[in-house]
Order: sequence, then C-alpha cells, then structure tokens
Amino acid sequence: MSRRPSCPAALLLGVLAWPGLALAQEPAKVPVDWDKVTMVSKTTATLQVVVNPPLRRGSAIHDNAFKALRDLQADYVRYVPWLPYPRLGVAELEPPRDGKTSWDFSIIDPMTIDFLEATKGHSVILNFSTIPQWMAKTEKPVAYPSDPDQATWDYTQGTEFHDPTFKQVGDYYARLLSWYTQGGFADELGKRHESGHHYAIPMWEVLNEVDFEHSMSPQTYTRLYDAVVEAMRRVQPGMRFVGTALAMPGRAPEFFEYFLNPANHKPGIPLDYVSYHFYAIPVVDQSPEVQQHTFFAQADGFLNVVRYIEVIRKRLSPKTGTMINEIGAISADDTEQDQPGHVAKPIPDSYWNLAGAMYAYIFGELTRMGIDVAGESQLVGYPTQFPSVTMVDWTTGQPNARYQVLKLLRDSFAPGDRLVANAQAGPFPPPLANYVYYQGFLTRDGKRRLLLVNKRNRTIDVSVPGAAGGRQDVVDQATGSGPAASRKLDGETVSLGGYAVAVVTMP
Repeated sequence: MSRRPSCPAALLLGVLAWPGLALAQEPAKVPVDWDKVTMVSKTTATLQVVVNPPLRRGSAIHDNAFKALRDLQADYVRYVPWLPYPRLGVAELEPPRDGKTSWDFSIIDPMTIDFLEATKGHSVILNFSTIPQWMAKTEKPVAYPSDPDQATWDYTQGTEFHDPTFKQVGDYYARLLSWYTQGGFADELGKRHESGHHYAIPMWEVLNEVDFEHSMSPQTYTRLYDAVVEAMRRVQPGMRFVGTALAMPGRAPEFFEYFLNPANHKPGIPLDYVSYHFYAIPVVDQSPEVQQHTFFAQADGFLNVVRYIEVIRKRLSPKTGTMINEIGAISADDTEQDQPGHVAKPIPDSYWNLAGAMYAYIFGELTRMGIDVAGESQLVGYPTQFPSVTMVDWTTGQPNARYQVLKLLRDSFAPGDRLVANAQAGPFPPPLANYVYYQGFLTRDGKRRLLLVNKRNRTIDVSVPGAAGGRQDVVDQATGSGPAASRKLDGETVSLGGYAVAVVTMP
C-alpha cells in the first residue's frame, strides 16, 4: 500500500508552492522536458455541426455560421441531422404505399450542400442519425410537425423494428449515400431519383446515442450496424465507418465489450472507429464560481472512462480508432428547456471561456492517450436547442470564445507533432497541475510549443524557462469572442487570466 504524506510540514510545502497565494515568492515553473519525447500525436481537434433551423438558408446567421465553419479548415467534421427536426433529417418520412414513395430532399439538401461546400477539401463524417420512424414498431404511427423548424423530442419511439434483419434500414442509408455520392438512386419501387450530386464522403457514422434513441442493446445495435455497413459498402466499397456514438459511455462497458469483439460481427465487417460523448453538466443551484470546479472534476471522471474503454479496445480490436466527437458543456438551465413555461436564463460571458478551457484540457489529455479525434460540440445551438452548447452567437452567427479556443488549437497543433515529458501525472500531481494544465509539443514544422490552460477564474502567473523572446497566443475573458491575442514575451513569466487557454511558442 502506498504511503501518503502525513507530515504537516510536507503539506505546508505543497501549499506554499501554489501559485497565487501571498506566501508564494515567485511564479511556479512549468516543468517541461523538451529533450524527452514521449509519443507522437494522433489527435485532430475538430467539431460537430448539428442540423437546426438557424443553419437554414435565409436565416439571420446562416452566412456567418458557415463562414466560421469554412474558416476553421477542420478535418473529421461531423455532420448530424437528428431527431428534433424530422423534416430536416429524414428523407423518407412515410412508408411506400399506393405505388408511390415519399423520398424528398428539398429541405434537407440546402443545408447539407452548404456543409459539404464549406468543408470541401477536408474529411467529413456524415451521420443522418434518425431512422424513419415507420420502420420501428409502435402502437400507432408517430406524428411529426408539419413545420420543419418546430422541434419535437418524441420522434424516435419503439425498441423493435418491423424488419429484424435491418435490411430495410440498411437499404435506406445506402440510398442516402447514393443520393450524395452517385448522382441518385432507385427507390423501393424501382423508380430512379436523380440528384446530380457526386460529393466525396469518406466516412459515415451509424446512428447517434443509441443508448438513448431507441434504447438499443449492444446485440441489437451490432446487428443494425452490420446491416447498414454491408448495404453502404455496396455503394462505396472503400468507405470507413464509425460505430456506437454512445451518450453515456461510462454506464455501458458491456456495449464496448460486445461491439468491439469481431466475433460478434458478420465476416468482413470493418470496425474502423468507435465514438462516444461527454458533456459537463452542473446542477441548478451551482453558481458560476462553483461550476469551474464541477466542469474540471467531471472532465477528470470522463478521462478515466476513456482510459477504461481504451483498455477494452486495445484488447479486442487494437486497429480500431477512437473518436470523442461530442465534447461540451450543458448548462443546468438547458436541461429544463423542454419544460412548459421555461424561460431561458442569460448565459454569463465567462461561461464560454470556462467551457473552452475545459475543452482545451480534454484535448490535451486525449492527445496524451492517443485518441484520434477530439470533436467540440457544436457549431450552432440556440434557445429551445441547447444554447449553452453553441460555438457561435445564435443571433449574429459570430464566433464565441469556445470557437476561438478550437481555432487556436487547430492553428497550433496537429497529428504528427511530438509530445514531450511533463511532471503532472500520477496520484499526487505537483500543486501547479491542480490549477494550470500544461503540455509541450514539438510541432511538425520544428517549433516548440507549450499548451497552457488555466482551470480557475483568477489570474495565475507561471514561469516558462526559456520563453523570453517567444510569443504567447491566448484566448481569455479579455479577448472575449474575438480571435486569440498575440504578444511577444519579454521574460519567462506568462500571465494567465481566468480560464485562459494559451499557446507559448518558444524562441
């Protein structure tokens, strides 16, 4: 059994080393060993784009939101038409009858085409996550709003499907893929539907948060995944696929144990990637001052979940990659948005910096774990659809601090960078690591860069040996929703404002 320090003097020394206390004589040094490479980064910082009415053509924010997406030049961007807006995400809302089908892309296409054009030249992952409801067994047909902009939260009903082989579901997704990559498709009755689209879509994620939507067991989802992949590969043989997309991965280790076991799949079905999600969620009575502790404590809990799942993945399917493709925070107020008479509370400006700092911290740790994708969620949220998750202002489409943090990370770090040794790991990290996260990178273009994240809403000064004459780029509450501020470092002291995310480029 390990021994913990019990001497009051030892504890006092730890307290004295905490930056920001009056007793501290000088800023704590960031212990980075630039000469000791620990690993090569595989991690891409990116985002997801969730379909909702503000992204439709003609909206007040459409142009600015898609400009923000285009300016990021991100890879592995995830595009998700999902359940609250059936008319924006389901291309066949009614079953074939009387010699006709209901295939209709007239509302779906404009947003999807705008997305594909804004990300042209970069890899994307499409996930039309909502299965036509008529394919599932329900006591009566499930209604959906005639207004495409009206949200509904009960469209994905039923836990069993009319076709238990899931061929019907697989054929639906194969036709969706054909519409965007092959110029069109023949429907269930043999009629040809022409789209004229020939986009490159390299990756497809099969459904979203199936632990919530249709409450699928690992066995059911695996059979559905195989059927969808089998059908879509007939359209595009070289396509890669992402599976699971769980909302609550820490509650479902059996899902990964089953899905990642190749013996549970049909022969030849690829297991390219698994994915899952994380949102920090405070409770209603937590003040902004308290939420900083909640966000980072929940982030640490999630990172432990990632470590556990990685052990399962490496044991069962080591060639499968991992995407954490929804990373964000949901305010306690947002969890009550569908309650009658709910009136949204204002979101303080500091919240966007806190959420951005948490994402930067998780990105750094996922990079150290060799995760392939760290996807921030999401480009646009707005009242009635998780406003606290947005990366742009839902009234103007202008980026907020969460977006600016992602852009700073994307501009500074990339797969192929080499990580160097830190002294912040272990059960008893140095005091500085409790408040400031740090990770050094040797970038592919030969630069030495240090990622710094202030986990607290107060200024903390740190000392970076050798930084004098270098550059600091930072997103903090002073930069607000604007781009990262850049300044030359005259000395080794780096000042980090509350929730600052900084990149120090060494001279």
